[in-house]
Amino acid sequence: MEKLAVHRRSFVLGAVSLAAAPWGALAAEDPALAAAVREAVGEAQPVDGGVALRAPTLAENGGQVPISILVDSAQTPAEHAVEIHVFATRNPTPGVVNFRLSPKLARAEVQTRIRLAQEQKIVVLAKMNDGRVLRAVADVRVTVGGCLT
Repeated sequence: MEKLAVHRRSFVLGAVSLAAAPWGALAAEDPALAAAVREAVGEAQPVDGGVALRAPTLAENGGQVPISILVDSAQTPAEHAVEIHVFATRNPTPGVVNFRLSPKLARAEVQTRIRLAQEQKIVVLAKMNDGRVLRAVADVRVTVGGCLT
């Protein structure tokens, strides 16, 4: 019984340390989300801004939720977005899609449709060529879920 109490205490402390991260509460809710973000951008600390995320506030069909992402970048060899990662905080698998970009693009913009299981946040991370990671978050309510558990 004592051993279980130590593990539980360790888990709570781990959750508290995740909550202290800049995107805190989202990571604390779901360790799978924290792991997916860490896999995508490493230990880089995302900062808000520099990314525009357009998503509906209410999606009637969670199977086809349109999103549009625009990174505020010159897309020149000196400054450009390298990757865009999209995460859904309450989907069975939080990583939704990853895009790799080139400085040869006129602008760093992508549009797609994603599946959402239920009401949740969409988190977009844009990794820049200088190592910065930019973040945008949107809340989406879903009438009918589009994911199987």
